[in-house]
Amino acid sequence: MDDEQLLRYSRHILLPEIGIEGQQRLLDAHVLMIGAGGLGSPAALYLASAGVGTLTICDGDSVDLTNLQRQIVHRESAVGQTKVESARDTLLAINRRVNINPVNERVEGQRLAQLVAAADIVLDGSDNFATRHAVNRACVAARKPLVSGAGIRFDGQLAVFDLRRADAPCYACLFPESGETEEMRCAVMGVFAPLVGIIGAMQAAETLKLLAGIGESLNGRLLLLDALNMDVRTVKLQRDPGCAVCGGR
Repeated sequence: MDDEQLLRYSRHILLPEIGIEGQQRLLDAHVLMIGAGGLGSPAALYLASAGVGTLTICDGDSVDLTNLQRQIVHRESAVGQTKVESARDTLLAINRRVNINPVNERVEGQRLAQLVAAADIVLDGSDNFATRHAVNRACVAARKPLVSGAGIRFDGQLAVFDLRRADAPCYACLFPESGETEEMRCAVMGVFAPLVGIIGAMQAAETLKLLAGIGESLNGRLLLLDALNMDVRTVKLQRDPGCAVCGGR
């Protein structure tokens, strides 16, 4: 780190749990972000401001006026622009030394597998089960930690699947691909603006902790947030030996 970085990240460096070595791990890290919407927006802002060296951001949508109620990485001037380009511009205005790789597509198949393999951690802020399951499969195959979040109406959830660990459950252990799960979209159900900010910030926190090698992650636990009553609880998760995705790991 040079003098400018030492000053910029001094409040992290002052934390004995992080220090210079932990901050350097953040500067050297590469995070793959799936989605630049309600969850990805606050997560990206915190990861960039904290100095994560490389952010690859994947999203195939463009900024819409309805996004601005909660997707805080985007500005009014970006309406009609691709979300990844909008996010890149905002993040570079915050920290010009972060390397931003915008991927303007809904990644899948081999392309997704390559992006996951190239990253240190995957942060999933997608809004549908098909994408979440595809990302989970890629993370299991590459043994990469997955930080997963979701939010609808006033209800949010957060989980970490540290797939480097043999005993870690995967997303499919919690929500089997063959199960019947109701798909809920904020375009129909609505979403409380700060909810996704809270969950996205928590995703950033879990990601930074994993990268710096500090604290205890949410691995093996599901955090549930009821923002209407501000009630938080956690549920323990177990790896399913018969899981169709990670059972043979």
